[in-house]
Amino acid sequence: MRLTAARVLAAASLAVAAALLPSPAAAVDAPAPPAAVRFGVAPWTEAVVSVADLDASAAWLLADGGWRERMRGAVLRGELDYWGLPKTVSGAFLLVCAPAAETGCIRYVRFDNAEGQRPIRLAARPWDTGGIFSIMLRSENVPALFDAAIARGWWAESPPYAFRFGGSDLVNVVVRGPHGVNYALYQRDAPPFEGFPVGRLSQAFNAMRMVRDQPAALAFYRDRLGFGVLFDAPFTDPEPRANNFSVPANLATTLVRRAAVAQPVLPGETGRVEMMQFEGFAGRDLSQFAVPPNWGIISLRYPVTDLEGYRTFLAGNSVAPAYAATAVAITGIGSADIFAVRDPDGNLTEFYRAR
Repeated sequence: MRLTAARVLAAASLAVAAALLPSPAAAVDAPAPPAAVRFGVAPWTEAVVSVADLDASAAWLLADGGWRERMRGAVLRGELDYWGLPKTVSGAFLLVCAPAAETGCIRYVRFDNAEGQRPIRLAARPWDTGGIFSIMLRSENVPALFDAAIARGWWAESPPYAFRFGGSDLVNVVVRGPHGVNYALYQRDAPPFEGFPVGRLSQAFNAMRMVRDQPAALAFYRDRLGFGVLFDAPFTDPEPRANNFSVPANLATTLVRRAAVAQPVLPGETGRVEMMQFEGFAGRDLSQFAVPPNWGIISLRYPVTDLEGYRTFLAGNSVAPAYAATAVAITGIGSADIFAVRDPDGNLTEFYRAR
């Protein structure tokens, strides 16, 4: 997790914990569950990432982070048709997960014979909007994972960034792999994190997207998708030093970064989406490129118990699918009804029900 989210999340976690204390006042003031809960929307099981080389893209997670290969094979025709790709396009996938985890996995997909492919966030800076910016994971040793990434020829937005906030000792860094795919690592040295196993590299639990209008982006996930809000707050760095988003030291204490996290189930440590806006930084809009078969983070996939009910709920909120299909064979999921929607910045979110 990045500096902004880490600091705000620490405070938000304390607030959530306080709200769960067994007192009558807490029970009365407890917020209603997110609307998505009514339809059985669960935390996302996998991020779909389009790449040119499956093994090169996954090697850092597998060899350095201790993740495991769960399965690999051909992308079946039904999934390619669901994406609206030409019949000449074929593909292969590699599904990797953290040890003992079945959610927060990454499905790397290689599209073959696809014309005009380019990175979604080509030569992008953090304040450029459109396309999912990063996949977020936890680690017990961020510096070691950073060193391993650099040794592989990867890059980063900054060196590991250590700080203390809210009684917690924290370290984070955003490392960049092939095609500009970012992985944001979050280490909490004290107090220990106990939400799920961490180890060298935990399951993915969040994904960041940079947005043009943070209140509008949050409203989409909260009011139209029915997600709950973990936190929503502006932030400026308290001291003039270059931060983990490459903001220069002389601007760090004046630049406002407005961040929010939404998720379908609260409380919970997984299944999150995060939105950030650099107020006053007019970056490029890359949303038109956030489509398959371009390279980068394509989508997050949420399983839903009552998919038709949820789709009706979304239609009532004027949310129409960008892609949709029934009985799509997806290796590792099975035969699934699935659809994808776009947020105001063009990012895809998928919802599916395995038959």
